[in-house]
Formats: sequence, C-alpha cells, structure tokens
Amino acid sequence: MNRVVVKTQDGDVKINKHIYGHFAEHLGRCIYGGIWVGHDSDIPNTRGIRNDVIAAFKHIKIPNLRWPGGCFADEYHWKDGIGPANERPKMVNTHWGGVVEDNSFGTHEFLDLCELIGCEPYICGNVGSGTVQEFSQWVEYCNFDGTSPMTDLRKKNGRTDPWNVRYWGVGNENWGCGGNMTAEYYADNYRRYATYARNYADTKLYKIACGYELDWNRVLMEKAVRFMDGLSVHYYTISGDWNYKGSAVEFTEKEWMSTIIKASAIDEWLRKHIAIMDEFDPSGRVGLIIDEWGMWHEVEPGTNPGFLYQQNTIRDALVAGIQLNAFNNLAQRVHMANIAQTVNVLQSIILTEGAKMILTPTYHVFDMYKVHHDAVKLPLYVESEKFGETPLISASASINDENKIHISLTNADPAKPRQVTVEMRGLSGASYSSVKGQIITSDKMQDHNTFSQPDKIAIKEFLGAAVSHNNLTMELPPHSVVTLELS
Repeated sequence: MNRVVVKTQDGDVKINKHIYGHFAEHLGRCIYGGIWVGHDSDIPNTRGIRNDVIAAFKHIKIPNLRWPGGCFADEYHWKDGIGPANERPKMVNTHWGGVVEDNSFGTHEFLDLCELIGCEPYICGNVGSGTVQEFSQWVEYCNFDGTSPMTDLRKKNGRTDPWNVRYWGVGNENWGCGGNMTAEYYADNYRRYATYARNYADTKLYKIACGYELDWNRVLMEKAVRFMDGLSVHYYTISGDWNYKGSAVEFTEKEWMSTIIKASAIDEWLRKHIAIMDEFDPSGRVGLIIDEWGMWHEVEPGTNPGFLYQQNTIRDALVAGIQLNAFNNLAQRVHMANIAQTVNVLQSIILTEGAKMILTPTYHVFDMYKVHHDAVKLPLYVESEKFGETPLISASASINDENKIHISLTNADPAKPRQVTVEMRGLSGASYSSVKGQIITSDKMQDHNTFSQPDKIAIKEFLGAAVSHNNLTMELPPHSVVTLELS
C-alpha cells in the first residue's frame, strides 16, 4: 500500500526558488567549451557565452548560479580574471587535471552570464589561499557605487554600474581542499572575513559559512552564528565507494538500489544538521545551504580523470527527484541548493560536444519541478512500500498563487509499477476536478541521452492519474518521476 496524505490547509512556508540553484566550477569542460567559447568562436554565442546553453538555463528558470568553485575557489585570485583578456595571467588548475587556466572567464564574464540568464550570482570567495583584503575588495568591486579604487577599477574595465551581488560564500570545504582547517580555526577566520565583507547601498549581503560534519557545524554555529546568514553542507551520492564510485551507465539492480538507499538518506542527514541549527538559532534565521549535491560516478572511459565527465541516466533523474522532494519538504530551513554541476561535470544538466548540446534526464527533472519555485509548501506524509528500510515512493507538494496544487512523486522501484493513492485533506469546500501530469521514465534503467539519440529520455504527458472527490489514484511506472497539477 502506497499512500500520500497532503495537508492542504497547513501550508505556511514558501519553497524558496533558490533550492533549484546550480553550480559552475572551473573544472574540466564546465566553463571552457561548456559555457564559454570565446568571442571568436563559430559556435553561436553572446559575448563569448554559448547561446544554446543560455537558452537552456533560461527555460528552467535557474534562480542562482554558484561560481568559481568548489575547490578551485580557494586557489582563485579574482584580480587575475579582470581587465583585457590578453593581459590576464595564466595559472595551473592544480585541483582539476593540472591544466592551464587562462582566466579568460572571470568576474565580468560570470556576471554577464547571470544577467543573460536572469539569475542571481553566488560567488564563493577565497579563504584558503587568499586574504581578507582580497575578499573585501572583491565585494567592493562588485557592489560599491561611490568613489573608491575598486569602483574606479571596475569602471576602467568597462562596467559603470555595480552588480549588487547578494550571495557570498566565505570559502569552500575549508576542512579539506580549502585549507585543511580545524573547526575552531575556520570559525575564527569566518568571523574575520565576514566582518570585512561590507554592505553597500541597499545590497545586504547574504554570507554563507562553510559547514561540514555535525561536530564541525556545532563548533561553527556556537562561535559564529550571529555573523552568518547561511550554513553550507555538501552531499554526494555514489553507488559504490570512494575507491570505486561505480559506472554511470553500466549497473545492476543491486547497484541501483544501493544508490537509492544512499540518495534517500539525505532526509535524515539534513534533519540532524537542522537539529544543531535549531539549538543555536531557534528562530530559524540562518538558512541551510546544500551548495553541492548530486551523483558522483567514475568518469567516462577515455576522458581525463580530473575532468569528472560522466553520463546521466534515468537513475540520476530519480536521485534528483528524491532529493529535491527532500529539500522541498524541509523548506522551513533549506534556503538554497546547488546541484553539481551545470555542464559536462558530475550530475550535469547539459552535455556538450563541440557545437552539439544535449539535455540530460536531470535537466528534465528541474524543468518539471520548476512549478515549485516560490510556491507554498504543503505538508505531507508518505506511507510507502520499502526496499529494506528505504521507501520506494517519495513526494512533495505545493500550492501557487493561482491556487493550483502541484504534487511531485518518484517511484524508485527499478522493475515494477506501484499503485499510489493521494489523499487531499482540509480543502474546506475547494474542489479539484482536473488533473494533468508529466513524467520522466524510460524502458531501461540504464537509458540515457546521447549525441546520436538526444531525446531518448524527455518529459512526456502522464495520463495515469484519476481524481475523484479531491483524491487521486494512479499507477507509477518503474523508475519514474512524475509531477501532477490539480486545478
């Protein structure tokens, strides 16, 4: 028996659209070739940025984009990426493949990308190898409109008006690649860096501290909670282990279920972090930021192991649906999330090959779930058949300003359809007589889109739901993600 009960009158929390954020690191072919092709490329572009990628980003209404890393952020010195491109110094990307970074894509190019998409930038600053002054001046360069050396420098480089960047990460994974710091040392550094990241004019910064495991976060919350607006954590799902993470496209049902178990565990994991946040921030002011999440497989055979290029199957779509449902259901504390990463890296929403571009199954999940952006979360509970202790069915629901209810569901069973009933409680006379749906699924659990078959997996109409007396019945196909609209 699979039953979802939606409490339609208890919604009082908005699902922040920033939960549907994305991440673009200077890693492999994410920036170069994926997003940025340069002004002289034959690939259609706007000021060096691929037009097809811009259009794809805009279609799913990307609300924010995190940049320049990741581990790259804590070795990136932003002044290397401004000014005439031919005068920018080159550097070695020591984290990702040892390739030369020519800095042709820097602050101006990134913020131009965000303006073209219509999203908010989220800049991750350098704490690991940078200085307080460097971080402070970056904020000033982006946001100050008065008389100052950084304003003059920005104008010299062609930008008169400030960008008013609101979201700033104070370092990345400073417990590891960002400096191998202790929690106490990072907490003191966080307070110091955050102090000199100033607000200018009407732009109040949203400062995000680098979280980690429970003990680290307890120290950080205790020592620095009043200086932060957000606390970031990272959660990667792998089918194997860190020695061998498993193939992206060749896997068994056992490996499928191992992945689903790990993906579903994010809910309890987040609740443990939230409990610590509640202890030190009972008002809920500080947002939980999952600014790296997604599937991590072995790289595709024959590709640079430092580039983290992997394919994307219907399994990745299921993981995205399950975890976005978890973020929606914890929207009272989850302010933002950023899937890793946008193009050609890890659980990409887009893959490119020269001038060609394809959309992955994960892209289609974001497309289907955009109905939840800034809608009011409807609390629900799920009674599901299980694999061991892991539910096969996950769900989240919301209601928008037009009084339309959207319910997203996943069936993680790799082989069998599952019957599901959805009970709508507390409608107080409201009547929903119409239901329409969309679905992402495929014949085989290993199916994926390729450059020769770019539309093997795409959103299709779902006709399997029936509504009667405000309740729904349906059969969810195996390995499927569905979103229903009631009106």
